[in-house]
Order: sequence, then structure tokens, then C-alpha cells
Amino acid sequence: MKKWYAVVGDPIAQSMSPVMHDQWFKENALDATYIPIHATAGSLEQTINSLRSLGCSGFNVTVPHKQAILPFLDEVDESAAVMNAVNTVYQTDEGKLIGANTDGAGFVKSLEEFTDLVKGSVLLIGAGGAARGIAFALQSAGYGPLYFTNRTASRSAELAADMKDGHAISIGDAEDRLGEFGLVVQTTSVGMNFAQEGIPLDPKKVANGAVVADIIYNPLETEFLRQAKQAGAKTMNGVGMFVHQGALAFEKWTGVYPDTKKMIDMITMKVGG
Repeated sequence: MKKWYAVVGDPIAQSMSPVMHDQWFKENALDATYIPIHATAGSLEQTINSLRSLGCSGFNVTVPHKQAILPFLDEVDESAAVMNAVNTVYQTDEGKLIGANTDGAGFVKSLEEFTDLVKGSVLLIGAGGAARGIAFALQSAGYGPLYFTNRTASRSAELAADMKDGHAISIGDAEDRLGEFGLVVQTTSVGMNFAQEGIPLDPKKVANGAVVADIIYNPLETEFLRQAKQAGAKTMNGVGMFVHQGALAFEKWTGVYPDTKKMIDMITMKVGG
């Protein structure tokens, strides 16, 4: 019987997940398909219940539902419990929906493919589910101290308090102190196609040679990355993280770790073409 998988988010039209997973199903001769599902905050619980009753074998969760989904799952694994956010859900033989988080591990994999960065101070922009996942993964990999900035200061303070060596700073302080960080990670939706335009903070004071990453992959170069590059930073878009987090989810569902290098090239070509 053919299996089916999905990605749930709002917005969802921009997602390349269906293209990626359907290609991996084809490459690995698996009889399965993958579909996008648009779910607003008000319809999330109904959507999850429908996926359960209709026999979805597993699904991804994207903005803005990575934390909101937690009450609607039966269990979460260690990665999701520590991060308090879910981006991947798989179903047990008993029909239980288990939440996991592959965002952070996917980001670290892509970062370490991109550069041999000396592990030191990191600035994370944003305080949502993606920021939380990336922060815990960076901390586990030995990066830090971690600094957080967000338009809503209480959210960055809450996230910083959950880290071993976390600190919350204002947007203004982050801009003034930007030269202190060897790694800056932009985790908000600002600059994403179909979302908010602009930049989350002014990158002109970034340290020369610092790595500036934006987890957005569509467009390939956000305005934030463009300006950071002009200021002397090495810039990394979100394609690598997107592919690696997806590969880790694919492995949870199928037991197969797919070809990520080929997929990174394919996604880059599709988005950039």
C-alpha cells in the first residue's frame, strides 16, 4: 500500500519539501508521495487529527507551528523535548504520533560542510522554534556563548535562560556589538519570499570574515545576506540546513539516509532558476 507524507505550515506555497522528498522516494525506489498542507493557527489541531485518522505515515512541521503543535502529539523524543519544538513527526505501529526535531542537527551539518569555523560567540536573531533547535544543537556541538536578539525581548530572554551560557540582548545592542561574533544566524521569516521584506537588523558592523547564515532558502540570497556580504562577511543561505534536516526526517520515516549533495545542487538550481 502506498505511503504518504506531508508538510504543514502557514504559508506553505513556497516550500520545496514536496520536490525534495518525492525525488528521494524515486531515487530509493520507495512507493510513497509527499504533499503540502496549509494550516492556520486556528485549524492546526483539526489538521493534525485529520492526518492521524487518514493514515499519514509522517509529516514535517514548519513556521509558525513548531511549538504550537506540541499539545496535539502523543509523545516527543529527546531532541524535541530539549528544544521544546517539533519539525518532524513520525507514526508508530500503534498509531502514536511522535514529535522530533532535526532542524538543529541539520543546521550544524550544513555549517560544518560550509566552513571550518572556530567555535566561539554566536548571535542568533529570532526566538522561535527554529532558533531554539539551532541553539541547542550549536550548544551541544561546543559553540558558545550564545546571544539572542528578537523584536519581542521577553522571548529572547526566555530562550537565553534555557541555555547553559545564553544571553539576551536588544536589537540595538546586537547591531552595536555585531563585530564580536564569529557566527551570526538569522532564524526569522524576514526576507522570505511571500513573507516580510527587509532585514531583521543592520549588518554593517559585522566582523570581516565572520560567517553570517540565514536559514531562509527562497530566495537564495536575502537582503540581509547581501548586505552582510558587502560588509565583509562569508554568507551561507538555508539550502544546506533545509536539505540536511529533511534527510534526517526521511531517515526516521524510511530507515534510509538519502543523497544530500545531489539534492543541495538540485534545490539551488530550482530556487535560483
